[in-house]
Order: sequence, then structure tokens, then C-alpha cells
Amino acid sequence: MAQDLTQNRPGRAIALKLCAVFLFMVMAAIIKSVSGEVPPGEAVFFRSLCAMPIIALWLWQRGQLREGLIPSNLMGHVWRGVFGTTAMGLTFAGLGLLPLPEVTAIGYASPMFTVLFAAVLLGEKVRIFRLSAVALGLVGVMIVMAPRLSVGSDDLSQAATLGAIMVLVASILRALVQIHVRRLVKTDHTAAIVFYFSATATCLALLSAPIGWVVDHPSFVWVWPDRSVFIWLVTAGLVGGVAQIMVTSSYRFGGASMLAPFDYASMIFASIIGYVAFSEVPTGPIILGATLVIAGGVLIIWRERQLGLDRSKSKPNMPPSGAP
Repeated sequence: MAQDLTQNRPGRAIALKLCAVFLFMVMAAIIKSVSGEVPPGEAVFFRSLCAMPIIALWLWQRGQLREGLIPSNLMGHVWRGVFGTTAMGLTFAGLGLLPLPEVTAIGYASPMFTVLFAAVLLGEKVRIFRLSAVALGLVGVMIVMAPRLSVGSDDLSQAATLGAIMVLVASILRALVQIHVRRLVKTDHTAAIVFYFSATATCLALLSAPIGWVVDHPSFVWVWPDRSVFIWLVTAGLVGGVAQIMVTSSYRFGGASMLAPFDYASMIFASIIGYVAFSEVPTGPIILGATLVIAGGVLIIWRERQLGLDRSKSKPNMPPSGAP
């Protein structure tokens, strides 16, 4: 029987989760700062490649490197990589066109779409309470996006509209990623899911280089970054790798339902970093919309927790099966 490596240490779990959320926002700010110098595909490549050594070292230190290198469902990892890499690329592109708090607020739509996809693709029962929470969240997303949907005649307005649409599509793709992860955890070790996403994202991002040569458009063509941009790209990858490890480690010390609401601290961090680094101030629609999206997300989390408690009460007491 495998040893259960989890511990009930909520303080440490929350600290790790908040640090991870903050580092992800720092990574996003770095990507935003170099978005005018390198295309999104190249940024995804550096983000994924530079994170791999950190992840591999972490898995080796935990004695899980073997599990991380032996996938059971290879095509599942490929599809997870396709959806996740595309979502990352669209988000990175959106960061170059929109304020950081706005990108963050639109990204909160992912849990809403996850609930809908879980019902359609996994056959999960979704009752009126969760559907109402999803509707509330999607109304919030539309409020955030409304100013961008009234396309103006100037190039700046059109670019912002395109950026909002790309970030929304990225949130839909991230929801599909969650569905694939739910399937993968039934057959593959968590270490494999973490490692192979970085590996597939690196390879898929590298494939965007020849696309840029064919399309011959600045948004796709790879460039040789100068020293400062190269350092920032490497830093983004390292920061993203550390954040990925922290968010994974946080679930060793606390339950998912307890930690999920702390994802919304990203709006606080995004607002502070956006103001300090880019002089961005969240607008009224962003604040109102984000509030509704967060409210919908918290209601979904609360309902999931209640359903989890009900299911645990209905099951007979069983000895722990150990970590997967």
C-alpha cells in the first residue's frame, strides 16, 4: 500500500497557494512587459522550457521522477498539451493588448465553463444552484467585456477587442484542460501530468516558429531576443516553474475546496502589479464584473464542498487507500 504523503496543515497550504498565485501574476507581468519584443509562441516556448529543469529537480527530490517520465495515457497528455498550450499562447497575446487586471477578470470564466463541460462531456449532474452560479459568473464576464465589444474605428480599440476575445477563448480552453486532467488523474500520476504538460508545451510552442516564417506577420515571426529580453523570458519560465510547484505542493497540506477561493487573490495582485508596473487602474466594469464572477465561483466552490461532504457521509468508513 502506498504511503499517504498528504498532511493537514492549512496555514502552510494557504501560504503556498497565495505565493503561487502571486508568482503567476509576476510571470504574467513579465510576459506583458516583453510582449512587444517577442511573439506569443516564443514566450510560451521559454516559459515551458525554462520551467522543465525546476520541475524535474522537484520530482527527483520527491522520488517521483520515474512516475513523471512514464505516462500511461500518452494521447491524453498530448491533447491536454494542445489545449493548455493554445490557452497559454492566447493569454500571452491578450496580455500585450489588455490591462493585466482585465485579463485576470476574464480568465475567471474558466471555472464556469468547466462546470458546463463537465455536464456535457463527463455526464456530471449539474443542478439549478450551480447553473445559477455559472450564469452569475458569465454575466460578470460579459460586463467586463462589454466595453470591448463595441468596436471603435481606431486600431487601438480593435486590438483591445481582439485581445478580450482571445483571453475569453483561452478561458474556454483552460476549462477543457480541467476536463482532460480529471480524466488523466484516473490513469496517470500527478508527477506525469505536471512534467508532460511542460514537455508538450515546449514542443508545440517550438512548432509556431515555422508558422511565423510562412505567415510572415510580426505577431508570429520569432526573433532573436536581446540580452535583457532573454533574461526576462528565462526569468518568466523559472518563476512559472516555481509557481507550478508551489500550487501543486499546496494540495499536500490542504483540500482543494479550502484552497480554491484563494485563486481570486490574483485580482488583488494583478491590480497592484498592474498599477505599479504599467500604471493600469481597474475600471468600474472590471471591478463590477470581477465581483460577480468571483461570487459565482465561490458559490460553485461552496456547492462542490457541500456535495463532497454529503458523499462522504453516505459512504461506509474505509481505510485510506494512500496517495495515487
